[in-house]
Amino acid sequence: MNAAAPDLLQLKLVFVTGKGGVGKTTVAAALAQLGADHGKHVLACEVDAKGDLAALFEAAPTDFVPREIAPRVASMSMDTEASLREYLKLHLRIPVVGRIGPLAKAFDFVATAAPGVREILTVGKLCYEVRERHYDMVVVDAPASGHIIGQLAAPQAINDLVKVGLIRSQTDWMLEILSDAQKTGLVAVTTPEEMPVNETLELTTRVKEETTVQLSAVVVNRVLPELFGQREEEIFEQLRRPEAEAVLSERAGGSVAPVLEAARLAVTMRRTGAGHLQHLQAGLPSDLPVLLLPEMFTRTHGLRTTHQMAQSLGEELGY
Repeated sequence: MNAAAPDLLQLKLVFVTGKGGVGKTTVAAALAQLGADHGKHVLACEVDAKGDLAALFEAAPTDFVPREIAPRVASMSMDTEASLREYLKLHLRIPVVGRIGPLAKAFDFVATAAPGVREILTVGKLCYEVRERHYDMVVVDAPASGHIIGQLAAPQAINDLVKVGLIRSQTDWMLEILSDAQKTGLVAVTTPEEMPVNETLELTTRVKEETTVQLSAVVVNRVLPELFGQREEEIFEQLRRPEAEAVLSERAGGSVAPVLEAARLAVTMRRTGAGHLQHLQAGLPSDLPVLLLPEMFTRTHGLRTTHQMAQSLGEELGY
């Protein structure tokens, strides 16, 4: 790590993002589980509603109404129409029964014409849960890094368009929550690979320039362990010589070439990843914490993996 580990569990609202395939949902689940392990009542929200977040707790897919999926962990899936229905009921005192119908069509038209309207319903729901203190902590499995900026910037975009009235007053309190670094943070997840690292560095710049949200930490997932030291590497290289390999194969009763090649590949992958990690750290602000999570080497992901990741994350955070 290149800076002191942040106290992520003291935040009330944490967005977890990253390039597709880097394990952001797994990290979001681990963070929610870590919070629960330390006595927090956590709401884990899946924005894209694929059901992957609940699956990491070996629970059935969730919907807009939060449901407990593990001790002290409730989960929900975002639904903008349901969020609009709830907003109308809570803030405008308009009773809405069943599907919104014509109003939903009107909303779709407005949302297409005015960027930020649809996103405000997602961010607004999350900020509302924080304001009402229904949970100690809200962890969001947010959109991929290519789309998170628009969501986080939505309240400010609406503020720039609407200067007075009810909508302006609603976005004002959302901005207060999002802009408070003691309450809200963004965690960017990456892997020690070229494209995810470059996208994370770009995200770091855009978050600072285009949003009011604080980037709290970068999590590097799937970091390979250092299996061999330099001396061991030299020995393996000597063993890969034809004459040495032939002797070993004869003694072993079969070819040892695959084993030696696997050792070489492990060293190469670890070294390549270390290079990408150095590039990442060099491009990040020196005071931004970088948390390292190990490659789990599992074929499937479920509750056991979530607990293991939570433990690793806790160790990086100093718990």
